[in-house]
Amino acid sequence: MKEKMHFTDTYLLNPTHPITVNLVGCGGTGSQMLTALSRMNHTLLALGHPGLHITAFDPDYVSEANLGRQLFSISDTGLNKAVVLISRINRFFSTAWEAVPDIYRNEPANILITCTDTIKSRTNIARNLLRKQNNRGYDFSTQLYWLDFGNTKNTGQVILGTVGKIRQPSSKKYIPIGKLPCVTECFDFRKIDEKDSGPSCSLAEAIEQQDLFINSTLANIGSKLLWKLFREGMTNQRGAFLNMNKLNLNPILL
Repeated sequence: MKEKMHFTDTYLLNPTHPITVNLVGCGGTGSQMLTALSRMNHTLLALGHPGLHITAFDPDYVSEANLGRQLFSISDTGLNKAVVLISRINRFFSTAWEAVPDIYRNEPANILITCTDTIKSRTNIARNLLRKQNNRGYDFSTQLYWLDFGNTKNTGQVILGTVGKIRQPSSKKYIPIGKLPCVTECFDFRKIDEKDSGPSCSLAEAIEQQDLFINSTLANIGSKLLWKLFREGMTNQRGAFLNMNKLNLNPILL
């Protein structure tokens, strides 16, 4: 039986400009993901690709509880998370990425990455994103992929979805899959009882809510999924489930 395979939209492989990426949330996973994207961009440029242009969104400010688990220092306390991280990366990698110290308001980009911690934010994004089916005219605002991260204290998942259906080539070896379901199409969030526990007041309290390494591990897994799209031009995986207690990683196959 032939293997199912999703072939990367050709625009990501040979664009006329840096691929635009909106990163929503610069906390535990978002701060780690932003660092991974910086390394990815640097490598893509070295390989002759136009690279990435990131816009990071987060209205939150750095607190002492964020230090250690998120990529902030004590001198960052009281500053906006998106501004701190983007400023640091722009200095380090000589990029011109942008920070928006506010909530994400459905601005378009080629790739959307969500590192938020509420169901409401995901459903609001899906309501606006998935109703906009692309006409496949390509530019910096053409929405192609949505990568979403979510986690509890010791478990988490990464889901890669497509905005609409990506045109696929014919293949004698594989079964091309053009539509990858987004996170809101994979789970029925109406059955999830979400309770807002409020912000942590200390690092010790934060660690009780989320393991120290759950966010960085998920960020590396999600980065690998994106890297496969760029470097291999295809993927037979659309996500993964992670269990840190059991050190267990299960891929989500097409």
